[in-house]
Amino acid sequence: MITLSSDFGSPYPAAMRGVILQASDARIVDVSHEFPRQDVDAAAFWLREILPYFPPAVHCVVVDPGVGTERAAIVIRAGEHALVGPDNGVLLPAARELDDAFEVFEIDYENPESITFHGRDVFAPAAATVHEAGIDDFERDDQFLLTETFVDLSFPEPTEREDGVTGEVLVVDDFGNAITNIPGAYLEGHFGSDVTVNGVWAPARRTYGEVGEDSRVVTVGSHGNVELAVNQDRGDERFSVHPGSRVRLRWT
Repeated sequence: MITLSSDFGSPYPAAMRGVILQASDARIVDVSHEFPRQDVDAAAFWLREILPYFPPAVHCVVVDPGVGTERAAIVIRAGEHALVGPDNGVLLPAARELDDAFEVFEIDYENPESITFHGRDVFAPAAATVHEAGIDDFERDDQFLLTETFVDLSFPEPTEREDGVTGEVLVVDDFGNAITNIPGAYLEGHFGSDVTVNGVWAPARRTYGEVGEDSRVVTVGSHGNVELAVNQDRGDERFSVHPGSRVRLRWT
C-alpha cells in the first residue's frame, strides 16, 4: 500500500497516482488532499493522528511550502512503515508515533522535470521505489542516504497552573472544533462542572449532546486532547480562537 496526503486539492494528486502506477503495483489510498494550504504544523498533527491506524505502508506526504528551494527530500523508516516527503518536519510527529526508533534517509535526486511540483517528480517516484524495494531494504539503492541531519517538529506543551492549565489551539477541524494541546486528562474530575476558556464560561462534558443545540462545550476529542466545541455549530467562532491562539482553561 502507498498512501497519499497533500494540500493540493484537485487535480494534482492524479498525476502522482499516475507516476506511481507506472512504476509499482501498489494499492494507492488517499488520506487527504485537503490539508490547510502550506500549513506544515496542521498536516503534521493530522498525520500523527491518522497514519498509525494503517497497516504497514509507504506514506507519501506533500505539504511543501519550500518546494524548489534548498530543503532536502527524505524517507523515514519507522517500524513497518516508511514516510516520504519534504524535510520540513511534517513527517516527524507521525514517525515518532509509529516507532520512536526511526531512521532518516535523504533522497538523492537531480533535475526534476518541474521545480514546483516535486510531489509528481520527486516524492511519488521515491515512494514507488521504496514500495518495490521493500521497507526493510530500500536503502540498498544509492538514491537513499542515511542521515542524522533533518528538520524536527514537535508540538508545544501546556503549562499547568494552580487554578487550571494554559495551552494553545493546534488545529481547527471542518466542524469548527478547536483542538488544543491540552491532554484530556486535565478534564478528569471536572466533567459535569463548569470551566472558563479565556474568561468565557462553558460546561465541561464528555459528549456534545450533553449540552443544548448551539451551546458551547469543552470536551475531549477522539485524539485525546481538550477541544472547544459548540453542539451543531462552530467552536472556533464562538470561543473566538484560531490555530495558534492561547487558551487558558480555569476551573470554576
